[in-house]
Amino acid sequence: SLEALALDAQEPVGEAGSNPTPATPLQSSSTLHVSTQPTQEFRGRIPDWIADVKQARERNETILFVASTHGRAERTVELLHDYEIRALSAANADERVEGAVLVAEGLLSRGFRLPAAGLQVYAETDIFEEERRRTSSSRKRSLAATFLSDLRDLKVGDYIVHVDNGIGQFVGLKQLSVGHGDIVQEFLELRYHAEDKMFVPVERLDLVQKYSGGAAPSLDRLGGTSWEKAKKKVKKAMRDMAEELLKLYAARRAVPGHSFSADTHWQEEFEGAFEWDLTPDQATAVADIKRDMESSMPMDRLLCGDVGYGKTEVAMRAAFKAVMEGKQVAVLAPTTVLAFQHAETMKHRFAAFPVRIDVVNRFRTAHETKQILEQAAAGRLDILVGTHRLLSKDVLFRDLGLLIVDEEQRFGVAHKERIKQMRKKVDVLTMTATPIPRTLNMALVGIRDMSVIETPPKDRLAIQTNVVKFDANVIERAIRTELARGGQIFFVHNRIESIVSMGNLLQRLVPEARVVVGHGQMGEHILERAMLDFMQHRADLLLSTTIVENGIDIPNANTIIINRADRYGLSQLYQLRGRVGRSDRAAYAYLLIPPEDSLSSVARKRLAAIREFSDLGSGFRVAALDLEIRGAGNLLGGEQSGQIDAVGFETYMKLLEETIRELKGEDLEDDVRATVNLRIDFRIAESYIPDMNQRLMVYRRIAAARSEDELTKVMEEVRDRYGPPPVPVLNLADYGRIRVMADDLGVDSIDREGALVVIRFREKAKVEPMRLIHLVRDRGDLQLLPPVTLKMDMKRPVVAAPPNLTADEVRKAHQASQSGLRSGPGTPSSSPSGVRRPPRERREPAWWTVRATSGEVTAGFSKAEMMKPKEEDPRAPGGILQRVEELLEDLKSD
Repeated sequence: SLEALALDAQEPVGEAGSNPTPATPLQSSSTLHVSTQPTQEFRGRIPDWIADVKQARERNETILFVASTHGRAERTVELLHDYEIRALSAANADERVEGAVLVAEGLLSRGFRLPAAGLQVYAETDIFEEERRRTSSSRKRSLAATFLSDLRDLKVGDYIVHVDNGIGQFVGLKQLSVGHGDIVQEFLELRYHAEDKMFVPVERLDLVQKYSGGAAPSLDRLGGTSWEKAKKKVKKAMRDMAEELLKLYAARRAVPGHSFSADTHWQEEFEGAFEWDLTPDQATAVADIKRDMESSMPMDRLLCGDVGYGKTEVAMRAAFKAVMEGKQVAVLAPTTVLAFQHAETMKHRFAAFPVRIDVVNRFRTAHETKQILEQAAAGRLDILVGTHRLLSKDVLFRDLGLLIVDEEQRFGVAHKERIKQMRKKVDVLTMTATPIPRTLNMALVGIRDMSVIETPPKDRLAIQTNVVKFDANVIERAIRTELARGGQIFFVHNRIESIVSMGNLLQRLVPEARVVVGHGQMGEHILERAMLDFMQHRADLLLSTTIVENGIDIPNANTIIINRADRYGLSQLYQLRGRVGRSDRAAYAYLLIPPEDSLSSVARKRLAAIREFSDLGSGFRVAALDLEIRGAGNLLGGEQSGQIDAVGFETYMKLLEETIRELKGEDLEDDVRATVNLRIDFRIAESYIPDMNQRLMVYRRIAAARSEDELTKVMEEVRDRYGPPPVPVLNLADYGRIRVMADDLGVDSIDREGALVVIRFREKAKVEPMRLIHLVRDRGDLQLLPPVTLKMDMKRPVVAAPPNLTADEVRKAHQASQSGLRSGPGTPSSSPSGVRRPPRERREPAWWTVRATSGEVTAGFSKAEMMKPKEEDPRAPGGILQRVEELLEDLKSD
């Protein structure tokens, strides 16, 4: 045990990480002091952790890893085996095995090392990035930021959109000298038409976005008019669509909906019966939905969450709230299988309450369907689940209160129109994992409300994705490995005519596996029995078409094999892969493809993307990338497709948001950011953050920060992940802080010109004119120039004339100090009005004086050496960063 290992330590010491402190006679003899050191945090950098483990082994230390769940413990043992490090479960290890890592289950917030006891303990939060994110306080992000690129996957050769200059191509990061050549800064190098180059300072990365569109775009000409023309054309075409969206929004506000009352005690019982704790995002979504339902305006909320992130539980809580008020609920699913799954899940979850639930699908006979619809019309049914059959005109509800739509994008145009009509009258909750751009348009511009579930469930692990050529040996090994741990397998084969022969092949490869087949052309009872057999583990392998794509939730199935994966769209592959990995076990996806030389370039891109996006919560990036690979035409129609290709998806979203705000009469001034150029070193050294994309992410996040809190969180993460930040990174953080303050004041730009700092204000600056005049009058380093420019002279002291002087007295005092007037020999310097002049600033001795008096005078004077200014420390007291921050603080209104 840890206690026993600790007792082996004889060296008395103090706190964790502190220097050893010898025991004193005053200390109790029963007090034992143990020397400890904190464990380094690796934040997902597995190779670095493995290197640390190997060092601990070389020191002959006992190594213990503490996992919070059984699934994480299993995965860690496998992970260490991959790196050829022996690992054992601590529960099964009867005796200590030389050099092996012991993996235990328990809760430990941080790891530690006991040098005297020869013990190294790692906690889960020290190693895994996703666990770290999960346990850190949830931070709010703007909805747009959820879907837009943060440059984490930017590669050389990718297309970039600059807000003012249009589409260019990313060449790389380049370091260039600025000022007098004594400061080197990092720039993003972009190539434009006719090999023109542009260098974007890294502190202004909020000006650039990765281009997402269909075909490869043509590069814009620097200084040309093509980009502005493209933006104007798109904006003009957008106005019609924006007006249509606003009409929808107005119609929603005009029709009063049902205002649900607050939660009943039954609601609390229902929610308390859920066996898991809600994730922070789930809890927020539930609160948002309840607030919408309790308002008088009809709810129209989009619930976005990755596959298996618990959207159904959130929806069931909304359904229960509606039923408790005597309202009926309709649940609309895109496939028969998913409708069946939803009905079964709801019946199980609502079993303890008097709620009547039924399902309408093509498995029902005409007589059964008629009876169910009669019950719904008479109000004898509380929740009705079904496919598009629910949208037929003969389906009537006595008092429908809530419509839940799963994967709305899977329905046809006519069905969507019917949903749109219902949306004006009843509360609507739409669930999706990979939203299409039109849905995003409406959500991001506020036409539809939106909740995002980004936090994975506690035990969830990323799915291991392998793209391999079709090989019987690979298939057999994958199936046998899953069967050996008591699990089940999905095998997706989307050709009904050859599905039986594929079943025969699988049966020959693994004779002991119990195989069932499911596809859409089977008889209803046969298909239902096959699905039930698989769900209840009476079958080991389900061989099916893509009818399993949505919503099938079988936690025991953790391997999926997809045949001819090159024929699927990216979002479809993502949904299929999401059928596994729904428990605390490691899950595996095998994408089988023909020889690579026969694949199209689009298929290659898709497969590379699905392999790359295996992180938890990648669904939104997959949706955006699917748009990029396929082009927007398939999703939005040709006209909007052309608009997106012209400016890129992210710029398109931004322009649409601006158009909507203009039509609503809102001010766009808030989006204009201050330009700050202080000519100081902001570079993040490669020795601090070696990976280029991670450096770009940090630059981008600091550049995009709009509040002090955002900056603090970014810097906390940087410090936590990479260690204490060097001076240039601290400079970058101070730059971000100055920019946030400048934005708040309505400053247009802050430029440094030698010893002068020039601050230019916008017309609508939030600075009181009298405050500015008093500040200039009271300080000796400021000068106000018309129309709205303030100059600060860094060579002059901040302290100036004492208060309560007239402007004329200040001017005379200043003239006296300039002309060297004295009131008499031996008297202190003063002006004719008897006011003391400010003391002269004490100057440093000239460099040649220092050189001449420092010993032997040698030759070697050069013009460059004579002209080179003294190297400054921008962070020193009275340095440029402090002076500018203090000035902006003084300009703020009380």
